[in-house]
Amino acid sequence: MSEYDVVIIGGGPAGLNAAQVLARARRRVAVVDGGNPRNAPAEGVHGFVSRDGTPPGELLAIGRSEVEGYGGEVIDGVVRRVRHDRAVELADGRQLAAKRLLVTTGLTDELPELPGVSELWAIDVHHCPYCHGWEVRDQRIGVLGSSPNSVHQAELLREWSDDVVFFGHQSPPDADALARLSARGVKVVSGPVSRLVTAEHRLRGVELTDGTVVERDALFVAPKFVPKDRILTGLGCAHGEDGVVQVDRTGRTSVSWVWAAGNVVDLRAQVITAAGDGARAAIAMHADLIGAGE
Repeated sequence: MSEYDVVIIGGGPAGLNAAQVLARARRRVAVVDGGNPRNAPAEGVHGFVSRDGTPPGELLAIGRSEVEGYGGEVIDGVVRRVRHDRAVELADGRQLAAKRLLVTTGLTDELPELPGVSELWAIDVHHCPYCHGWEVRDQRIGVLGSSPNSVHQAELLREWSDDVVFFGHQSPPDADALARLSARGVKVVSGPVSRLVTAEHRLRGVELTDGTVVERDALFVAPKFVPKDRILTGLGCAHGEDGVVQVDRTGRTSVSWVWAAGNVVDLRAQVITAAGDGARAAIAMHADLIGAGE
């Protein structure tokens, strides 16, 4: 069994940034990644200074190369489970021994069950105005009422376009929300939506159940964020009232040798946020190893 100072499960921005910091500190570190990044459908990463517009796959390839350049290992594989004796079991039978563990497995976006949404996800259907608002500026934008956050999405998106329509759908706005939307110049369309109208794999409009079609160029939805925290749950890491695994300011969980960073514990973290959280966790783990004489 190969032994490491730190094993990192998840090779996204949080995991790779942590691995780079640790490898530069001359720690033996391994990143295990199954190769299914959340932002793979996106054309580019945004809100990350010096890397704006970089395709997600290219960003990860650069990160892997940097980690390996400092002596870290990147292992293509899937973790089956982590035992309480700190052994990390991979699906192919390999085992790694970890003095410390960092989990950066991210989350899954559960999209509204509406024809056309999943097909156009990250093309003309988005969820984050800060990530994609610039790309759809001055276009005809729709916001699907599918969660308590939908009204806020519509309020934000008025900064990018004068033509924003809020579709009540499953979350019709109450009197207060209607007043807020009206104050921001957002039009409101009542009634449930039946499907997205598409042509040549692009959005053309939003169709209501009564057959009315409202032409739109882009649609924003609010997915349900589901943390991929199976490993953390299996180790007994405590969850908060919101159902998300609790961590301290460094990313340490209630299990003393286990840290977590990125979307698995911060559902709203963007790429740059996740990368920063990975660096903070790495520094804390390095200090913890030193404190333990390891």
